[in-house]
Amino acid sequence: MTTPEARWAVVIPVKPAEVGKSRLDISGVDRVTLARAIALDTVAAAAACASVAQVFVVTDDGALVTLAFDIPALRFVPEGDAMGLDEAVAAGAAAAGDAMPRAALLGDLPALRPEDLEAALTAATDLDRAVVADAEGTGTTLVTAGSGIPFESSFGEGSFARHVDLGCVPLAVADDSTLRRDVDTAGHLTEAALLGLGPRTAAAVLGKGRHPFRRA
Repeated sequence: MTTPEARWAVVIPVKPAEVGKSRLDISGVDRVTLARAIALDTVAAAAACASVAQVFVVTDDGALVTLAFDIPALRFVPEGDAMGLDEAVAAGAAAAGDAMPRAALLGDLPALRPEDLEAALTAATDLDRAVVADAEGTGTTLVTAGSGIPFESSFGEGSFARHVDLGCVPLAVADDSTLRRDVDTAGHLTEAALLGLGPRTAAAVLGKGRHPFRRA
């Protein structure tokens, strides 16, 4: 069980940008650059969350590591031979250990605000396991496990129901929370833009120096 004073380890798996976000096709925008920008905005928002002690980024994307030089509290874990998202998350959770509560966060939340993540982690504090549904209600953006609780995840299509079956308690997160809007398609990115894109994603989509969707 997690104590109210506990700070969290957040695990964020990120595929190498060359193979990630294959369905995200934006005319005139380089997909690799955009995929890295989305991941970096997600990582930066998690690192800025007051209750997060450290972010574990599981990736084999060396360029992402280099570009994250200005984001504090990061530890990079190689993806290595991990076969899929759940094995990558497991590698990050193993690196974090179980002395503090852990959360697995998808790396494709370009509108994520630290306060929205903070609210979810606070709600999960007294729960052994918890889950946040994506905007569609069938997928998952966040899974948590309290300190001392073995970490389990089952990401992928229809993952929300599987996480509930694993004993995760659904968190009452608002429909318009930036924590729920993951991005796989151009339509998703448009919805994320209405919430307010992070600066790296806005720059990748709209050009350096132009950020009409920057958070207020």
